[in-house]
Amino acid sequence: MKELTLTRLFGSPPLLGELPSHVQCAPDGSHISWLQIAQDDRERLDLWVYDTHNATSRCLLNAAVLDRGGLLSDAEKALKERKRQFSGGVTNYAWHPESKACVAVIDGMAYLVNLSDDGYQSLTPEGSRQTEIRLAPSGEKLAFVRDGDLYVQSLQYLHGAHGKSDRPPPSRLTQRDNEQQSFGLPDFIAQEEMHRFEGYWWSDEGTQLVYTAVDESNVAISERYEIDADEFRVVPQRYPFTGAANPQVRLAVCNLAADSAGDIQTSQPSWVDWADDPEDYLARVNVHAGALYVQCQNRAQTRLTLKRWQLHDLSAAPETLLTETATTWLNLHSNLTPFDNGDFLWTSARDGHEHLYLYENRGREARQLTRGEGRVNQLVYADRRHAYFLGWFSDLTEASSTDPTQQQLYRCDFSSGSLSGSGSDSNAPRVTALTDSAAWHDVIFARSGDLFIDRFSTPQLPAQLDMGKIATDRSVERTTIASLAINSDHPYVDYFDAHRAPQLGHFQTADSATLYYRLTPPKGASDTGTTRFPVVVYVYGGPGGQKVTSAWAPLLLQLFAARGIGVLEVDNRGTGNRSTAFDAPIHKLLGQVEVSDQIAGVEFLRTVSWADTQRLGVFGHSYGGYMTLMCMANAADYFKAGVAVAPVSAWELYDTHYTERYLGTPQNNPDGYANSAVFPWLDKITGQLLIMHGMADDNVLFTHSTRLFKALQDLGTPFQMMTYPGSKHALQETSVSLHRFEMILRFFEDNL
Repeated sequence: MKELTLTRLFGSPPLLGELPSHVQCAPDGSHISWLQIAQDDRERLDLWVYDTHNATSRCLLNAAVLDRGGLLSDAEKALKERKRQFSGGVTNYAWHPESKACVAVIDGMAYLVNLSDDGYQSLTPEGSRQTEIRLAPSGEKLAFVRDGDLYVQSLQYLHGAHGKSDRPPPSRLTQRDNEQQSFGLPDFIAQEEMHRFEGYWWSDEGTQLVYTAVDESNVAISERYEIDADEFRVVPQRYPFTGAANPQVRLAVCNLAADSAGDIQTSQPSWVDWADDPEDYLARVNVHAGALYVQCQNRAQTRLTLKRWQLHDLSAAPETLLTETATTWLNLHSNLTPFDNGDFLWTSARDGHEHLYLYENRGREARQLTRGEGRVNQLVYADRRHAYFLGWFSDLTEASSTDPTQQQLYRCDFSSGSLSGSGSDSNAPRVTALTDSAAWHDVIFARSGDLFIDRFSTPQLPAQLDMGKIATDRSVERTTIASLAINSDHPYVDYFDAHRAPQLGHFQTADSATLYYRLTPPKGASDTGTTRFPVVVYVYGGPGGQKVTSAWAPLLLQLFAARGIGVLEVDNRGTGNRSTAFDAPIHKLLGQVEVSDQIAGVEFLRTVSWADTQRLGVFGHSYGGYMTLMCMANAADYFKAGVAVAPVSAWELYDTHYTERYLGTPQNNPDGYANSAVFPWLDKITGQLLIMHGMADDNVLFTHSTRLFKALQDLGTPFQMMTYPGSKHALQETSVSLHRFEMILRFFEDNL
């Protein structure tokens, strides 16, 4: 029986095998594709395809063949950090609409990869680097951003159109005047906090391009150090601090046409007046069936308006299709699904739970399609009769009972009935669960709607990829494409005998909130409780930060278990995937109810026979680092040691969209900001404390920790620190991961 080590966990080949990611379906359903970690390099992703007819898979593109090993631009580095995308190789890809080729992005270049012979050819100019490379729906054009400007490349030469066989030069759509401007790129706030990673959108025919124009000149410059091992530099980052100015975002529409030679001709842009107020956020953009849909969110994030323009008449006033309001805040989603006739599907938490709504008569009439305890998380496919979505429901008619630790696939047959505002549930659309195991499912659909790919995981199964075919009677036939079950061929099999299976469950707080937990017992623990072991509370605790799921748990937990330390994870109030009532207690004041709920987790530990609640630690990253500090201070009687990684220490040092969603601005909620910071509570810390931070962090700036260091020193509070030169917020470099986790494990061994 071998015990897992840090070196093996972060070594090659990947210990969890070849996990499929970025799964897609060919438009005609003939192939399924995914990115897979290379066996010889855990930092490289290759492109694989599976033939649905003959049930065979193969590597379509080994990225090592085309990766030039070039240095990433600052824009590429920033985008990868925002997307938490840390592997090289194929970083993005898309199917050609004819389903005979893929467009793959490697090292800032785009390549067309043919399925027939695995041959490839470059689509973007040699010797250049591009970001945001995306194919038009027609397959005849390619758009990309280079040095902050938007370009369109004609691909008609691939078919010898107009007698041309040579690639024409790309057409430049924009011309920025200075470094504060960019076109076709999402700004920092859009990427990091709104999860809007698009800065431009194709029309269905590929004849129009909608794009953003971002101007950051009104955002104050914050000079921060990026400290590497051998040098440091001053980076003048335009960081939108809470209460201060955001970037200005405009929206343009450009018409594209091909001349007689097949080259792209562009029109002057038409500017869309999308905002109700100069401080509004451009939250989401959709283009469908000749219409432009814009979600406009006010700065307080208490109002969200959905507007629609017709692309052929942008000078006309838009239709306001709906307006959502909240007394706390509104969470953004990407579930808008328009139909060709102007009707659309939408999700809303207006009744306290995120549910599905159908807007008919071109959006004038709303019908609620789901009800009850649960959530519609993601709408993955819909036609005029059926909607398929991911989520969970505890009491939905004709659906298996689930809880927030699971994510299942459901079908709603909304043509069979409706739920009007005060109607009877007996007239509800039929909702059917298409998955039923205690698992976490992620699903993508083919365009035809008769085939889907289900990538799922359970506490016993690292990952499995299934193909589901939907028959005319709506029954589903499933075929397993790839499974990472722990068998004799699995890389983890040598360590599986020592694997400690996590336990999932829930408990009630003193004020009757239901909290879910995952508890990983240490080596040697038993129900008899003859030997007691220390426990580390591994916390995130921030909004939208669910940790406890019915999925394969991170192997990091096994490293603690191997060293005789149990791990408890609790999703406190505010962490998301529940209800508005579950989220609301953190409004206007952070770090209070969250700590109270973690203390409730410790009280639950007192019922666990092997847990020694006199030897407790706490550990977290980012918001989890903030929670570590707040737990060490405001629950000092419980926690004897804590590790805070990249912690937020003062919320006025964080960005607008995230922080103001929960606290408002420092100007209108000064007490909330003061009491949500760690500084008023630091004098209560009595346990051992270790603080870690990357010295090039552009998200939670290193200033958070330097201010924290000084405050602790002024108080005379002893602590340890470890900083990582050149590392950003994720601290994802292999050498950094090996060092920091070994230090964390030793710290808890020494102090617990």
